[in-house]
Amino acid sequence: MTQMPDFSDWLAISNVKADYCRLLDTKQWDAWEELFTEDCRFDTSESGGSVVEGRKAMGALVRQSLAEAKTAHQVHSPQMTFDGPDAADVIWAMQDRVIKDAFDLTGFGHYHERYVRTGQGWRIASQRLTRLIVDIQPGPNA
Repeated sequence: MTQMPDFSDWLAISNVKADYCRLLDTKQWDAWEELFTEDCRFDTSESGGSVVEGRKAMGALVRQSLAEAKTAHQVHSPQMTFDGPDAADVIWAMQDRVIKDAFDLTGFGHYHERYVRTGQGWRIASQRLTRLIVDIQPGPNA
């Protein structure tokens, strides 16, 4: 059943995703991990990555991958579908820039996410990244 959301829920989910981008790009790892449920599913397989289950495993993978990188993540045009008062599916248009010693990546695509309301507020229960365009150039030290 599709339900019309309360605007405060739409705004709260949007703020979670804004925090996601800011905390990821500023490497505030512990706070970034808290945006996810403990049993989250993180799927970047369609973008050349893997599927990871659990917040701690996902956080460790992202830290290892991006700790030395300069990143900028932007999201916009959220499409939210609520299927009750405590769950929503959201598709975000996204652009990311990742600069590492070996490569410089600019990507465009979508985050497909499931949000659930918890005792701590809205959290990301699953995320799947799909890409439409990936431009990879040699990095500064390649």
